[in-house]
Amino acid sequence: MPLVRLSLLRGKPRAYRDAIVDNVYQAMHERFNVPKDDLFMIVSQHDPEDLIFDRHYMGMERSDDFVVIQLSVSNTRNQAQKNALFARIVERLQANPGIRPDDVLIHLLEGDKGNWSFGRGLAQYVL
Repeated sequence: MPLVRLSLLRGKPRAYRDAIVDNVYQAMHERFNVPKDDLFMIVSQHDPEDLIFDRHYMGMERSDDFVVIQLSVSNTRNQAQKNALFARIVERLQANPGIRPDDVLIHLLEGDKGNWSFGRGLAQYVL
């Protein structure tokens, strides 16, 4: 179960934000085999003074469409799977809502399956 945090500048329309959510989710489904009902995302909009990023780090040309995608996942995937997910997210976001690849920063946080509780105070993955 990935838990995804999306951070972007304030002011994007609802349809734009929905397209990001849908396309990140679809990419996770396609590349990480995330089940159809496994959707947990937090969308945060920030004023420019609260979303601070270098517009040229690593040779990128970032714009006000910059989005940070942070995925918390179980540590069960190899680097090839991670690379495939990164590429698919960028591909899907470029198609809809039209975010340039330089404007997509993805950070994957991995942890043991025992670190997850889906409710009721239980670690369901390790019961």
